[in-house]
Amino acid sequence: QVQLVESGGGSVQSGGSLRLSCVASGHAFGVYCLGWLRQAPGKEREGVAGIDINGMTQVTDSVKGRFTISKDDTKNSLYLQMNNLNPRDTAMYYCATRAPFYCRSGAPIGRDFEYTNWGQGLQVTVSS
Repeated sequence: QVQLVESGGGSVQSGGSLRLSCVASGHAFGVYCLGWLRQAPGKEREGVAGIDINGMTQVTDSVKGRFTISKDDTKNSLYLQMNNLNPRDTAMYYCATRAPFYCRSGAPIGRDFEYTNWGQGLQVTVSS
């Protein structure tokens, strides 16, 4: 079982940037499809960005051009660079590994139930 520990959340003003990091232990990162998901108050958790084992990436439409997902397998680390943040980005952000079946069969971003190992979550708050 892989353990995921996130860092880098916080509070910023609109237009600001944050970089989220997620470090894995217990298993090599390179065998997993990975994702960042978020949950805003009163809303369902949604996939924000995903990266497959070949490095192919995808971000959801609402963050295109602003968020970038990347990973460093040598450091067992996953990143989410978030630029030009706005209040609608306020949420708890989670990194997660995706079940192999879905990893092989779908686009880089998966649905909530496709992810099996989760980090503890990071609060990101964007003020106007």
